[in-house]
Amino acid sequence: MRVAVSADEMTGVAGRLAQEVRQRGHEPILHGALAEGERADWAWASEAAARDVADGRADQAIVCCWTGTGASIAANKVRGVRAALCGDAMTAAGARRWNDANVLALSLRTTSAALLGEILDAWFAGKPSAEPDDLANVEHLGEIEGDGS
Repeated sequence: MRVAVSADEMTGVAGRLAQEVRQRGHEPILHGALAEGERADWAWASEAAARDVADGRADQAIVCCWTGTGASIAANKVRGVRAALCGDAMTAAGARRWNDANVLALSLRTTSAALLGEILDAWFAGKPSAEPDDLANVEHLGEIEGDGS
């Protein structure tokens, strides 16, 4: 699987992201501070990774900034992206299952190396739910996006 990965600065676990994605058998596509010559600011870096998902260049993305909040907000502005800010493995698993999240947002401030591994394992092992209520909720997100209001 191709996974777009972005960070707005080289702090915390940012330097480990690509390696961790590769160790789990996926191909990272780097953005922001992880890619030479790209604008590193969180809004631009997160948008680039999210657009990779929306445009089919990546299957999923991981976006990071100091708190993870700005990265998740920026990614969620891209049509078709469902970014979830996850601070633990259970939240990551739930985001994949119930929300069919396709972008993982992480805090560079609070995510330790050990926690990163747990979150990524849960995220990549997660599958979207086939339950009618869960499918209806995810479908409704697309309707909200198309609403224009």
